[in-house]
Amino acid sequence: MTLPRPDTTALPASDAILARLMALHPKSIDLSLERMHRLLARLGHPERALPPVIHVAGTNGKGSTTAMIRAGLEAAGARVHVYTSPHLARFHERIRLAGRLIAEPALAALLDECEAVNAGEPVTFFEITTAAALLAFARTPADWTLLEVGLGGRLDATNVVDRPALTVITPVSFDHEQYLGDTIAQIAAEKAGIIKPGVPCVAGPQRPEGLEVIAARAAALAAPLYAHGRDWLVWEERGRLAFQDSTGLLDLPLPNLIGAHQVQNAGAALRALRALGQGEAACAAAVTRAEWPARMQRLRRGPLVAAAGACELWLDGGHNPAAGEAIAETLTRLPPKPVHLIVGMLNTKDVRGFLRPLAPAAQSLHAVSIPGERNTLDAAQTLAAALEAGHRAVAAAGVAEAVADIAAADPGARILICGSLYLAGQVLRENG
Repeated sequence: MTLPRPDTTALPASDAILARLMALHPKSIDLSLERMHRLLARLGHPERALPPVIHVAGTNGKGSTTAMIRAGLEAAGARVHVYTSPHLARFHERIRLAGRLIAEPALAALLDECEAVNAGEPVTFFEITTAAALLAFARTPADWTLLEVGLGGRLDATNVVDRPALTVITPVSFDHEQYLGDTIAQIAAEKAGIIKPGVPCVAGPQRPEGLEVIAARAAALAAPLYAHGRDWLVWEERGRLAFQDSTGLLDLPLPNLIGAHQVQNAGAALRALRALGQGEAACAAAVTRAEWPARMQRLRRGPLVAAAGACELWLDGGHNPAAGEAIAETLTRLPPKPVHLIVGMLNTKDVRGFLRPLAPAAQSLHAVSIPGERNTLDAAQTLAAALEAGHRAVAAAGVAEAVADIAAADPGARILICGSLYLAGQVLRENG
């Protein structure tokens, strides 16, 4: 069984430009700010003309935390620019201008301008597209700018704003060790690179060695630090969310984003909103109105849902060991049903570390590759890792085939597609 492919006979102009930009630098990841500073100077330094910036880094939860901060600010009547990555279905998702996804003509014009100004010099895809986003933000009136770090922090292309209004560091755990270091302290040092002199920083729950590095960096820069466990607390109590800091206690609904880990993400968002001078109405909106696809998202329509029949179909883009633990915890909190996983992952990830905590929660695992992704593990490689991690696993030709197999074998079960944001994006595109 295969899903219908989207019509590609009339691709947007931006797609052709993005394809050209991919060829400007042979390395997809090359952490440095030199190329970024050169390009921004040629563009007239748009990073110096942004609405007040909230800069968000972290290993897990930065996207959800960003979404909650945005929901709170917009509920208070603010216009908010947002830059996130990667996208799921379309590149346009990365750039939100004053509350709306960037329109195709505007995106194509910005990319054209950045490509022309760059004049063929080496620059990574992420760097030049980040420059385009900053250019769009500088030219469009808004009240706030939310910048989500792509990778790390210290040398990330978003780390070009000298004085943001606030920085936020969500939980630091293992991911991208080949670029950021193989200890929590080393990775935390890279994330803490976004902290700026005198600028307040909100730190979500951290391992002790990570918090020590973040606190030392903040102290060295005289940056006020609001750290979880020391300056604020958040917890679930009687089906509600409780938040406490020096301003007082908040009693709020649980986050509409599903999962116990979203309580911690909500805490960081709430402390950020308070640091920005927002009141209780904005805080309530942050936890009840946030939208963030492919984070324990229940799919309710589309060809895949039809193929699932009586089975529930869920989607999550988590891909590192901490995400595996969070997903496993979330599954235990959902109404009891047999759980079957469909997993596709990249070869740059700790596959066994992600899969190991999920083994006790799942009855089976179908391993798939991610078509079109050069760094995908093939299904046989993911299958081998799953077996080593303790799963009852088989390989499948694709997601649609795996869904059909599970639906036929265990009607009424819960199916979770997970392991990669790239896989999640493909599912969302093909499922409509």
